[in-house]
Amino acid sequence: MRPLLDWLNSPALVAFSAPTTWAEVLGFVTGAVCVWFVARQNVWNWPLGIANNLLWIVLFASVGLYADSGLQVVYVVLAVWGWYQWLRGGDSRSGLVVTRTTARQWRGLLVAGAVGGAGLVLYLDHFTGSTVPLADAATTTLSLLATWGQCRKKVESWWLWITADVVYVPLYLHKGLTLTAVLYVGFLVLCVKGLLAWRRDLGVGPVPVPA
Repeated sequence: MRPLLDWLNSPALVAFSAPTTWAEVLGFVTGAVCVWFVARQNVWNWPLGIANNLLWIVLFASVGLYADSGLQVVYVVLAVWGWYQWLRGGDSRSGLVVTRTTARQWRGLLVAGAVGGAGLVLYLDHFTGSTVPLADAATTTLSLLATWGQCRKKVESWWLWITADVVYVPLYLHKGLTLTAVLYVGFLVLCVKGLLAWRRDLGVGPVPVPA
């Protein structure tokens, strides 16, 4: 395991005058394809996303983004749940259709976000060496809420992703993760396309799972 981690943390190339590790390069590729799959409601976004999460664990831990690194572990668990939801979480155990977030669900998300975000800021500030506890906690909280919406095919989850990405771009630039920052600019574009696509699919039957 140690040789693999050493290789992932070793420089693969120089991007924008900064050394870029294999973990960041592979994370760039798997992340971009994963978001493209989500926008197309392709169920294979989930296993690809799990691979991306494992790469991000290594990358973020190496630059001191501890909340983002730990978040990836939660993502893996949510990805398994989301994979099942997309296949069997709808009516009559069929695939999900795109729907809107209800007022009750929004209230639950707001409470969970406020409590979880505040608790995470305190934890990062007092128990880790994080230099950006507020930004790290905010992006982590928004991403978790967006992932829940993605798992349930809620169209508003794209707005949460867009908000998180707007914060992620300058955060990663600040941490010297230039290639990852560029990736998140691409994510913003894909999120807008995903939002428009899911809006068109509101209430439409589940998308067939590719063979």
